[in-house]
Amino acid sequence: MSIPAPLIVGTIIYLILAAALLLGVFGCLVTRKLSKDDAAIANVVVVIAVFATWLFWACAWLHQWHPLIVPIYEE
Repeated sequence: MSIPAPLIVGTIIYLILAAALLLGVFGCLVTRKLSKDDAAIANVVVVIAVFATWLFWACAWLHQWHPLIVPIYEE
């Protein structure tokens, strides 16, 4: 059984989002808008937030792909 393509595409989109946010934190660190400690906390927050939203999206997508309760259609 292979991994479905929409799941791979969505994961890649979340990885790009995480990279962009981490790059933004790095940019703020370089321009001294964030201290080193604040940037470290921001990095952890970004990683946890992106992982949590990806996990929620993946669970929602998988539940729609293989529903546990099949709807019964009445005529």
